[in-house]
Amino acid sequence: MTSQEAKQKIEQLRSDLHRHNNNYYVLNSPEISDKEFDFLMKELEQLEEQFPEYFDPLSPTQRVGSDLSKDFEHIVHERPMMSLSNSYSIQEVDEWFNRDKKALEGEDFSVVGEMKFDGVSISLTYRNGRLEKAVTRGDGTQGDDVTANVKTIRSIPLELQPGDWPEYFEIRGEILMPWKVFETLNAERAYNEEPLFANPRNAASGTLKMRKSSEVAKRHLDARFYYLLGDNLPFDNHYDNMLAARSWGFKVSTAMKLLNTLEEVDEYINYWDEHRKELPVATDGLVFKINSFRQQLNLGYTAKSPRWAIAYKFNPENACTQLRFVSFETGRMGIVTPVANLEPVLLSGTIVKRASLHNDDIIQELDIHQGDWLYVEKGGEIIPKITGVDESQRNPEAEKIHFVTECPVCGTKLVRIFGEAAWWCPNRYGCRPQITGKIEHFCARRMMNIDGIGEETAELLFDCGLVERIADLYELKQEQLEALERIGKKTAAKIIEGIEESKKVPFERVVYALSIPNVGETTAKRLALQVKTMENMQKMSVEELTALQDIGPVVAKCIYDFLRDPVNENNISRLKAAGVQMQLSEDKLAPAGDKLLGKTIVISGTFTHHSRDEYKEIIEKEGGKNTGSISKSTSFVLAGENMGPAKKEKCEKLGIPMITESQFLLLLEAGDS
Repeated sequence: MTSQEAKQKIEQLRSDLHRHNNNYYVLNSPEISDKEFDFLMKELEQLEEQFPEYFDPLSPTQRVGSDLSKDFEHIVHERPMMSLSNSYSIQEVDEWFNRDKKALEGEDFSVVGEMKFDGVSISLTYRNGRLEKAVTRGDGTQGDDVTANVKTIRSIPLELQPGDWPEYFEIRGEILMPWKVFETLNAERAYNEEPLFANPRNAASGTLKMRKSSEVAKRHLDARFYYLLGDNLPFDNHYDNMLAARSWGFKVSTAMKLLNTLEEVDEYINYWDEHRKELPVATDGLVFKINSFRQQLNLGYTAKSPRWAIAYKFNPENACTQLRFVSFETGRMGIVTPVANLEPVLLSGTIVKRASLHNDDIIQELDIHQGDWLYVEKGGEIIPKITGVDESQRNPEAEKIHFVTECPVCGTKLVRIFGEAAWWCPNRYGCRPQITGKIEHFCARRMMNIDGIGEETAELLFDCGLVERIADLYELKQEQLEALERIGKKTAAKIIEGIEESKKVPFERVVYALSIPNVGETTAKRLALQVKTMENMQKMSVEELTALQDIGPVVAKCIYDFLRDPVNENNISRLKAAGVQMQLSEDKLAPAGDKLLGKTIVISGTFTHHSRDEYKEIIEKEGGKNTGSISKSTSFVLAGENMGPAKKEKCEKLGIPMITESQFLLLLEAGDS
């Protein structure tokens, strides 16, 4: 590799890793696995070592990811919370064991094997047997004070049991969301059409950063502890100190084990590779630590991690189970989705019975036949996925799975969406799951927030002939609801009250609630803020809609067609007559400022005072235009932390100014561009 090729590769890796770091630690929405991230980081470390002339103090290799939030007070850790070196094979763990054995010059030593729980790292300090402070890992040097939220976790002692605990000490562990709680939470979010958490770790992280401790308490978080620190600990080794911590009331994993030989270490790995699926909480590996504190001290640290410890990462969990049958299910927007119904199999703490096959292309690519044995992988993801077929177990006479040609509910001939893999049912106003799905969507919390109308109630209202179109909701009477099966007087009153309150829901949420094809929550908000009223939107041509920011030609055509459909025109007219908000509120209709008038601004990086979306709104409200790419017409770049090197290079090449977050806020305050 030439020097120039290395430079380009290093810059690309840094850019990718900065993005993945932000996705993982800030947005809680990872795009790649931990293993893939680690491999990218190792590749970058090797290249930087080989080509030191391209050293950058802001390289991802020079820092750790951060989960710091502006909503919490930042606390500096008394002792930095360092990361561990990762390994992905028994061989790598064995090499670590032998390195430490050599460094200890033949001295006898033991290793403590522990579970590597997949949660949110936490540091708790106790004074006189009482919880004093709870701080997240943050960037390793400082973290967020989440004491109020941690106090709601029942497995964390607020006061210690009697024992020989020191007057002051720190204990570290992981805040976890049990699998059962995670599945229930995601089921509720799916019901409300909210984005699902990718895994229990992200759910725990999001919960721990909630502003209301009462809401945190409802999430039933758990904890496991694995490291005791202090000046006057009862023992001179890790294992006995953790046993002591358990006696004081801390939840220390029973999987912790003292290992005296390399063979015992390998046996420990092999055992938990198989049995981890039985645990009630998420794990992504094991941790091995030299037991003696004196030996830990002698082994010391590298720049980033202790030499006396190593993490072993599990491969994504998978299983092979038999396909019972493939069902085809029609959704709210008419898309027909194939679902593999499986013989139940235990994966990542839960029983998996179903896995989406997504579309016809996936079925063809996997070449699935009736009764096939399928490989299912979960690996912490929301929905189990089919990754392959064990053809050796296939019945030679088994028929190939074919995608249906008609809607499985109403029998309408399916249509293939141009340029996409999906098939959909065009019977929008006569297909039961599409009708009831739209009613349920309209009533969900992030839309009109009509409490009491979920999937079952929406279907009941439709089947009884009370609600066929969403506008019918506003003509419901309490006595009509009370007469229905499963709806009592109290529930009926709650529904009627919710319908009345929904008339106050802002216009941007109404737009989302209408179920316009290809118009999600973010697009609905941006659309509403630009058109300002439903009347304006109904008058706009496809070309005028396309000219709006973030509205492409496909979405514009969907909006145009939707608003000119007689059924939707009637629905909107009746909603307006019922008092539903059909224009922006007065404060949002107020004249926009002009501090950024005529400016084209690109936002890049992460920020402290506002989110990227908030900065986009600020720019638009002050007359500016936000775009995603840098060009000669860019006025300046609002540059946050972790701005990609490629964008920096382009700015320098084109002479585009880059201003910091604080400079931008001063600019707005001064009103002098």
